[in-house]
Amino acid sequence: MDSHVHTHQKQVVNRLARIEGHTRAVKQMVAEGRDCPEVLLQIAAIRKALDNTAKLILKDHLEHCLVHAVNEGEHEEFMGKLQAALNHYIR
Repeated sequence: MDSHVHTHQKQVVNRLARIEGHTRAVKQMVAEGRDCPEVLLQIAAIRKALDNTAKLILKDHLEHCLVHAVNEGEHEEFMGKLQAALNHYIR
């Protein structure tokens, strides 16, 4: 596993912490028997937050890792790994 820091790493970690808190709040809503439409609205918000976080990670990956891969002549390996990751994400 690669270990490196990206430009938006702190922002990604902060977003994930907010998503974690939001998810706990929705879990509590369900435990309290809140209305289904209310719960579904919150789940949709969590999904959007996750998608936006994934976009930020992808942006960092392209800006940092793609440049590195091209400079090191490793663009084919980079593209293979990126394609595999996108295939898992976009199912």
